[in-house]
Amino acid sequence: MVNPAGKFGPYSQPGPAGPASVAGVRDTRGLPGRGQTGSELVRSRIALRVRLKSVSPGDRLPDAGVLAEELGISEITVRRALEGMCQDGLLDRRRGRAGGTFVAAGWDTVVALLHDADEAASLDAFHLLLECGLVARGAGDIPAGHLDGLQTLVDEMDRAEEPARLLELETRFHLDLAEALGGAGIREFTADVLGRLCLLLPAPAPAVVRARNRCHAELLTELGRGAMDPAVRAVKAHQHARPS
Repeated sequence: MVNPAGKFGPYSQPGPAGPASVAGVRDTRGLPGRGQTGSELVRSRIALRVRLKSVSPGDRLPDAGVLAEELGISEITVRRALEGMCQDGLLDRRRGRAGGTFVAAGWDTVVALLHDADEAASLDAFHLLLECGLVARGAGDIPAGHLDGLQTLVDEMDRAEEPARLLELETRFHLDLAEALGGAGIREFTADVLGRLCLLLPAPAPAVVRARNRCHAELLTELGRGAMDPAVRAVKAHQHARPS
């Protein structure tokens, strides 16, 4: 049976229930520009799995049927998407008993060729708008302890030193924030956005991620106080954060 929620990867694990999602967003997969086809959804979700370290270059992906059920799309669409990613050099197809579809060893090199500054800027602006809306709607209406998991991620980022680990934790923060303020449907929608950004944008430098984490901490402080305007300002400051 196809899962209509499109569960895929560790970021879709159950979490505490949050406020209702933003009206008009929960049940749509519409994204800026021309939107995202089923094949592009497969690409973006695999990219997000790599960012979240649930798979790494050289690892075998689940079979197409499993991915189709997790994403809520047809198996033939998944197969075509995987074939296209193999042709692009993002994945490797291996035959035999130990065969399957694997994340290419040269994943990072190939992804660098896919960067698109214009499309990334549009998508990044959309993500900013989404988070500002979630924060404005949720501020002052967050149950006690509801942000504890997000604070744990902020603290982990303060201690993390490996660049890949910093990127993983920052991505998890934004996914968990979406769920805390908008529910599981908004988390899935945010996963679509962040997965595309993984393919379109170069990974930020560790110093930039640390600067952004100061904005994360400020956001949680203001949300805890129920201060909407300062919380929205913290979200906006995140986009332009620079090392001090």
